[in-house]
Amino acid sequence: MATFLLVHGAMHGGWCWRKVRDVLTARGHRVLTPSLTGQGERGSQLSPSVGVATHVDDLADLLWYEDLQDVHLVLHSYSGILAGPVAERARGRLSSVVWLGGFVVGPGQCLLDVEPPEVARRYRERVAEAGDGWYLPADPAFLSQWGVHDEALRAWAGPRLTAFPFRCQTDPVRFDPAPLAALPRFYVRHTSPSLPSLDLSAATALAQGCAVRSLATGHDMMLEAPDATARLLLDTARQVT
Repeated sequence: MATFLLVHGAMHGGWCWRKVRDVLTARGHRVLTPSLTGQGERGSQLSPSVGVATHVDDLADLLWYEDLQDVHLVLHSYSGILAGPVAERARGRLSSVVWLGGFVVGPGQCLLDVEPPEVARRYRERVAEAGDGWYLPADPAFLSQWGVHDEALRAWAGPRLTAFPFRCQTDPVRFDPAPLAALPRFYVRHTSPSLPSLDLSAATALAQGCAVRSLATGHDMMLEAPDATARLLLDTARQVT
């Protein structure tokens, strides 16, 4: 039995993993799908103080309080930037890290540092215009950017998106890179369609020695292709056990 900790990206919550979780648990694996502070059903906790450190605490505390061992940490989109500090805080508890269409940062970088400049500028403008200067408003239009075109899926996921704290895009990520570098690491690219914002992260992951996989889905692969996503995660777990 493997233990998976599945972490969602910006504007999502643990809800986005429900079908992947069902597949993995049906096969006898333990699966945790927490919602980060201010996201999903924890949306009422959103405040200007929520930042990267808040979400690192969410995951590190979960690993410690549940006394989790041999965990396959799966990070989607934004949550990819949490890999380094979580690996440092959770020394000895992780078996592998999978960036599932995730952003990859180095020590001292923030999320906007690894986004294309025009994307970072657009987010800053949107936060200033409609987010009171501290959050990025949730908008179902993001589903198009992420490649979600199925109307039934858009109708289900769109209302569940949550405003995202801007500090999570601008806080520098502080960590010792050694604990993360010591783990088996995988990077999963999505190809139908790809997301240009992730090109730099994918190239960084490859340069750092991550094994690269691909799925023919859009960015929200756990929503679009839960069975294929679950199979891929099982395959990566088998390679490190």
